[in-house]
Formats: sequence, structure tokens, C-alpha cells
Amino acid sequence: MSNIAKDPRINEAIRADSLRVIGEDGQQLGVLSRTEALAAAREAGLDLIEVSANSTPPVVRIVDWGKFKYQRTKQLQKSRKKAKAPELKQMRFGLKIGEHDMGVKLRKVTQFLDAGHKVRITVVYRGREMAHRDLGYKLADRVKEQLGESVIVDSEPQFAGRMLSFIIRKSGNAKAKDAQRDQETGQNNQDRQSNAPAHSA
Repeated sequence: MSNIAKDPRINEAIRADSLRVIGEDGQQLGVLSRTEALAAAREAGLDLIEVSANSTPPVVRIVDWGKFKYQRTKQLQKSRKKAKAPELKQMRFGLKIGEHDMGVKLRKVTQFLDAGHKVRITVVYRGREMAHRDLGYKLADRVKEQLGESVIVDSEPQFAGRMLSFIIRKSGNAKAKDAQRDQETGQNNQDRQSNAPAHSA
């Protein structure tokens, strides 16, 4: 399915006999016949564009088509950017990772989750570590344990080559708790401000 919205009808391509007309300055010109509306657009040196075909009567605007199309394209691009699907981020852990590095990586994972992304956690085996596959599962459990109830495991740990991977996402409960915490923080700040002693001039 194409992402490009269909162009509206313009000028003579508009078929309805009666039209609700909006002038170039945004003012309502009332319901005019198709002929009157086209004449008004021509007189202004502009185009007649159908902006709401399903209304009764259809709504048209007197506007410059080039400018209208440019603004519409920008709006569509903005909407597509907002509707962009969450990405699948990745974080790799070695079996011998230290506590400090673990903390740094988990903070980054939390940032990804807070931004609405899913994260693939990958445990990488090097050299003879493949003989101790259980260590990878233990590390995976450690990661899940440290992230706590804020995450849900979307796919359980699975082996692929020399890597053990699983996917996590932020739980709905965690999002609700975050919203509640933000609300409470705002309320506490408000209470502190209202309880603060007034200073005389």
C-alpha cells in the first residue's frame, strides 16, 4: 500500500454543483455554486482545492496549489516520522563482563527501553567458553534480574552460532508506574511551592 496520500481535486476537476468555500485568508465565503467558486479563485489568481470531499456540500479552499502541496508534503513527512515503528536495538555482553561494564550497558539498555524500543540482549562466547553454555544462561538471568519487573521477555534465550540471544521490552506496568511517578513528582513540587513561606518585599 502506498504511503503517498492521493492528491485532492483541483479547479475544474471538482464535480459538486454546490461548494462550501473558504477564502485565501481562511474566512468562510459561504455556500457557492461551482461556477461562482471557480470564478472567485480565478479572480484571486489562485486555485480552488477540494479539502473535504465527504462533507455536504464538499469544502473547498481558494489557495495557491504549489504552496498548498508543499505544506501538505511537509505535514505528511512529519506524520510519518511520528508514526515510525520502534526499532530493535542490540546490546552485547561477554561472559567475563565486570560489574562496572555491566552497569554501563544496563543503563544504556534502560534508555532504549524508555524510548519505546525492544532490545536484543546477546551473550557472546569466545574460544573455549562454548564448553560452558550454562554460564551464558546464568548471565542472561543476571541481566533480567537486574532490570527487574520493568521488563518483559519477548523471546526466551536461544543459541545461534557462538551467541545466546533473547529480546526484551518495557512492561506495561512499568510505563504506568513511570507515569504515576511523574505525576507524583509534579504534585510534590507543586505542594512544596504552595507551602513555601512568602517573602515580604
